[in-house]
Amino acid sequence: MSFFSRRQSRAGHEESDPVPPAPRCQDLPSARQSFLKERFMQRISRESAPAPVRLLRPGLKRRTALVAAPVLLVAAVATATSLTGAFGDSAPTEVNAADHHEAVRLLDRIALVAAERPARTVRDEQYVYTKIKGSWAAPNGGTDVFVREDWIAVDGERNGLSRHVLAEGSPSLDLRRADREMLVYRDPNMTTYRELEALPTDPDALLRKIEKDTEGQGPTHDEAVFEAIAEMLPQSTLRPELNAALYRATAKIPGVVVRQDAVDAAGRPGVGLAVHTDGDNVVWVFDKDGLTYLGTNKTALLDVGIADATDQRPLSR
Repeated sequence: MSFFSRRQSRAGHEESDPVPPAPRCQDLPSARQSFLKERFMQRISRESAPAPVRLLRPGLKRRTALVAAPVLLVAAVATATSLTGAFGDSAPTEVNAADHHEAVRLLDRIALVAAERPARTVRDEQYVYTKIKGSWAAPNGGTDVFVREDWIAVDGERNGLSRHVLAEGSPSLDLRRADREMLVYRDPNMTTYRELEALPTDPDALLRKIEKDTEGQGPTHDEAVFEAIAEMLPQSTLRPELNAALYRATAKIPGVVVRQDAVDAAGRPGVGLAVHTDGDNVVWVFDKDGLTYLGTNKTALLDVGIADATDQRPLSR
């Protein structure tokens, strides 16, 4: 169901009545435009959007699955879109071959570590559990820090659950309670764990599929592919063969470079990987010693596993 209601005709309106002119829109102050732009970017961002987001099926549009979506934010997104248009896409920059080769070597090491993890046996009636930490702009200024837990049905045939908890000191605590639960409706547009299992594990075939699915997206196509892979990394850690293939596919993206001294959204230091551009891009962060995936500079992955029911946490890893 769309968040936007269809325009209804006014009851009793006669055809002879004059149609009033459209009201003249005033330009918003620059500070307000900046705020709306930031909220809009958070809404479309794969990393920081408050709803669980997965790689899209070809030909389908993304839809937010949360029931209790903030309608005012949707209105702000629409306003920001009409007011600001394009927001200065990041531009690709020249990457030194040695820098890219360094990233390829690191990704090969990460893939080897990922492939050695034990595979999990997962039943359709179970849920993929993820716990993340991130931040977004507070409506009245400042930044809210949140922790979010998601329970998404393995087969996609049942509703899930999402729980947000605002950290102490977040400005929005003055406006609402710290925790909030939202039902996650069964959504045919959301790629399920079972569908991730069906993805090819040959890196070349996998990359071709992701490139096709992300055609026309992102500031640059390389960034769109990179971020689409990032969306799959949390769940794919439960599928070692696919997880390793995703890292080897990433090594084939031109412009991927190492970011030393990277820090995830929870403040954990590590070694990073990013698509080299002039923009504020997403950086994947890995533990320097074990090369385990920590999340990104935008959203930290605190936990991932399989739960038997919503509101239950994984019993084993």
